[in-house]
Amino acid sequence: MAPINPQNLLSPAELAYLHSSLSLTPPIRPDARMSTQFRPLVAETEILPGTNGSARVCFADGTEAVVGVKAEVEKTVRDSFTDSTQEEEKSGEAQVRAAGPTKSRKGENAWVDGTIEIPGFRDDDPLPAFLAAMLTEALLASGSLLPKLYINPRWHWRLYIDILLLSPPLSYPLPLLSLTTHLALLSTRLPRLKSEGEEDPLFDDDWDAALPLYPRGTSPSASPAQQPGKRGVGVFLSRPPVTLLVMAVGGNVIFDPSREELAVAEAVLAVSLAAAPSMGDSMESGLRLLAIRTIDPPSRLTTRGVPDAENSATGGGAGGVGGSIGQGRASGVGAKQEGLGGQGRLGEQGADGVWYPPRGGMKRDLIGRVLEMCLKKGGVGEEVLAGLEGVEVG
Repeated sequence: MAPINPQNLLSPAELAYLHSSLSLTPPIRPDARMSTQFRPLVAETEILPGTNGSARVCFADGTEAVVGVKAEVEKTVRDSFTDSTQEEEKSGEAQVRAAGPTKSRKGENAWVDGTIEIPGFRDDDPLPAFLAAMLTEALLASGSLLPKLYINPRWHWRLYIDILLLSPPLSYPLPLLSLTTHLALLSTRLPRLKSEGEEDPLFDDDWDAALPLYPRGTSPSASPAQQPGKRGVGVFLSRPPVTLLVMAVGGNVIFDPSREELAVAEAVLAVSLAAAPSMGDSMESGLRLLAIRTIDPPSRLTTRGVPDAENSATGGGAGGVGGSIGQGRASGVGAKQEGLGGQGRLGEQGADGVWYPPRGGMKRDLIGRVLEMCLKKGGVGEEVLAGLEGVEVG
């Protein structure tokens, strides 16, 4: 997938020291965070006038993003299959009027349009295109957004999600953009529908009567246009998805890595998750996995260190090269690399204090541990959603 490409200014000696620190149990991170702790952030919603929803998030390292959500009414284009299906449904009009709208309320992927702008990148560059595809994929895979855009068989809402990274990408911006998009969708409100049935949609002009796209205490599949005006105060039965960035160093799993930590990452995963639909007041269903993607870490492009046995300046020569590399290969798939698959490293990281770019991927047991940490009850995923829910929205 699209590689992480922030500029790496660390020397091989610094990379070796950082890798050895992150390989400890527990890992020692440069900013003293725990392995599951996220960077401090400042978040606010409803900051852009003229939008249905907006949010701004700023991380402690200075990276900042703004997301605006606009909605417009669009006429649903019917194809021959849709027309034939509707003709079959009309054979039982009474039954269709009672259950027809919920049956046909599936939606289309084209109803959601997401774009990302990153300073210094063109719109068709791999990084913005890949990030936009990943965030849109998670929204569509959640299955809770498209039904909310349904108005009637002839009309629907079209959602435009404009994501702007205000600062240069000091680190991989995926977590920042995902959290900001989540808050922007939580603050999105749609005008209350006054018309009924298949009439042309007529909406209430009073913005105070507008209904949230993700309300509290209502059915997760109900459209805001068809929900009552009363807003409950319960649990979120549906929430926008979030995408977490997770990296592995040795056998350690680290969430929300910084630029320096990504420079020594052995594997990087993007995990998209959302709240599983729950019935009534039960939240036992927890979270569900929407997508998981691997991302090429920048550590693969770093410069390899030079051991003393190969460095002529320290008395090394060609005679010691074969033994040093061969010994490193033999020991590089040991306990320090228990989480990695493939052929390990060219040398044992930390044994001779020399940095070697990582090779191979991530073993299944380590991937399973990452997913368990994200999805389990009281895990990282629930902590992130609970923190976002604490942000005041409209």
